[in-house]
Amino acid sequence: MTAAVAARRPVWSRPYLLVGILAAWIALWIAFRGQATLPLDGAELTPLHARIGEAADVVDNNRDSNPIFLYFFNYVRLFIDEFVTFVQALISRPSFGRPVPVVGWLGVVGLAAAVALLYGNLRVALLTVAGFVSFGLLGLWEESMDTLALTLAAVLLSLAAGIPLGIWAGLNDRFDRLVTPVLDFMQTMPTFVYLAPLTLVFLIGPASATVATMIYAIPPAIRITSHAIRQVPKETVEAGASLGSTPWQLLAKVRLPLAKRTIVVGVNQTIMAALSMVTIAALIDAPGLGKTVLKALETLDVGTSFNAGLAIVIMAIVLDRVTSAAGRRVEDARRAGRAHRPLRRRIQVGAVLAVAAVLVYLSHVYVWAAEFPGEADVGSFVRKGADAASQWAQTNLFATTNGLKNLITYGLLNPFEAVLTDSPWWLVLAVVTATALVVAGVRVAAVCAVCVALLVALGLWQDSMVTLAATLVATVLVMALGIVIGVWIGRDDRADRVIRPVLDAGQTMPAFVYLVPILGLFGATRFTAIIAAVVYAAPVAIKLVADGIRGVSTAAVEAATAAGSSTWQIISRVQVPMARGAVTLAAGQGLCYVLAMVVVGGLVGAGALGYDVVSGFSQLQLRGKGLAAGLAIVVLGTMLAAITKALQRRGVRKSPVTGV
Repeated sequence: MTAAVAARRPVWSRPYLLVGILAAWIALWIAFRGQATLPLDGAELTPLHARIGEAADVVDNNRDSNPIFLYFFNYVRLFIDEFVTFVQALISRPSFGRPVPVVGWLGVVGLAAAVALLYGNLRVALLTVAGFVSFGLLGLWEESMDTLALTLAAVLLSLAAGIPLGIWAGLNDRFDRLVTPVLDFMQTMPTFVYLAPLTLVFLIGPASATVATMIYAIPPAIRITSHAIRQVPKETVEAGASLGSTPWQLLAKVRLPLAKRTIVVGVNQTIMAALSMVTIAALIDAPGLGKTVLKALETLDVGTSFNAGLAIVIMAIVLDRVTSAAGRRVEDARRAGRAHRPLRRRIQVGAVLAVAAVLVYLSHVYVWAAEFPGEADVGSFVRKGADAASQWAQTNLFATTNGLKNLITYGLLNPFEAVLTDSPWWLVLAVVTATALVVAGVRVAAVCAVCVALLVALGLWQDSMVTLAATLVATVLVMALGIVIGVWIGRDDRADRVIRPVLDAGQTMPAFVYLVPILGLFGATRFTAIIAAVVYAAPVAIKLVADGIRGVSTAAVEAATAAGSSTWQIISRVQVPMARGAVTLAAGQGLCYVLAMVVVGGLVGAGALGYDVVSGFSQLQLRGKGLAAGLAIVVLGTMLAAITKALQRRGVRKSPVTGV
């Protein structure tokens, strides 16, 4: 660093200012502890909550007379309900006067295997058959088909809207700039908060669940499709235009064929997002496996929840492998051109479709092929085994699990929660604003000040601070794992080959599933929600840090090695500082994942805003409070996202070598 650069550096650098803010906070907390903390009992309502509840009642009472509902929302709800019901009638529910679905279990397995074989390969087809048969063996065939039906309905509607919008965003810079903040908001906002307002508009049931799933699943479809269109080489497009192709011909014959591989990746991400959201939508009476998990969690039935969670994981793996294989086949076909023996392919397609048609016919006509054999149920053994394992773990691992729980709870969570919840609201407002001003600038500080003021106005200050404390503690744990394991696999290829598939599998699983085994280990406590959030968010943080470490210049590492630096010095002074952008991105993404999961943890003892939302679903008199809690979650997410995005921009801009 030059003398001129050092001279421009302020006397009070950022770390000193942050330490000063923290010291002032602790001093004022000691002086004003317990004052102006705005406590609120679980069943207590503020005037704002009552007004929100009354407004919700007005909406309910005027649903059949208000023109907006009569001529728009009611028709949308009817269309979605009918569409979902139709898909359920095909594969999961008795329909059209039949005691069984139109296509029974054998036909569904045959169709799924045919799709996997035609768009993937034989290995994926065998995995698909094994996965679908396992649904029946677990005694959850109908529930699994309900989940699949709702997922397929949501995915089809999401892709029908998302792919055209993605193409538009890929072709039009103005529309891309317009839609990007909307997509950022949709992906930042925890999924939990979609549910309450949607039930107000579309009522509880499949329509609300499908719309909530679409809100969560459409952003990947739009983003990845737009990226796919934009990454088509300009030279190829210009060559087509020089030959006289119209814009429509360029899109249909040049851009889309070349972007097909990436668009299939978008389809994969849309399916995964939809499956994750469909299980959470059980809170608003969405049918399927999520409802089974939810009921089991409410009664702390680890065996039943594990059995249903296992089915969800299997479905996620099957859908992920099929769509991933389809993407690889598309890429292989594009590279091979027309030299891939189309006649042989036609014969293969015809034979596979013929076999699938025979299986569908058998399942439509014969009961044995329509209803999965009940005597094949192994779900009871899985439930008993999971219960026994849970009991064994709680008995034999109690010292370890309880020690870990006490360490995190008493060492991190309780002190931080006490400082937040016992501080006067005006002190927290001042501290958050000052911290944001130091680390992110005036604009972000103003956003944070408004967000904290909104939390006060919403009347859920204490619960918001409890949720914030759990979120920040879980994020600290996530980043500790992210940096330690991320640096390890970023430096060691062998560790990367072993650990990365585990991380990929972790990202495939829906969020609901993480609660099940952790509930069996730790019981229903705040700590359970925090550990579930850590397990859910850690894979993405680890992978981002590892990719950042791998992206560090080899020359810089070799220079440090030649200068005699130890391994620890290379990591701490070269690789991690030069990967600062990836680390801050990991923190931002981890924080979003953690907030979403901590709120879901309200189902297993986390309390606070998550519990307020859930109680708003189940108790009509608390609906206003539940809606306010959803808004509070949005406000928290907005505030945290503003800070982390500012840190990400600063991490990218700041030179890792000069520190300027």
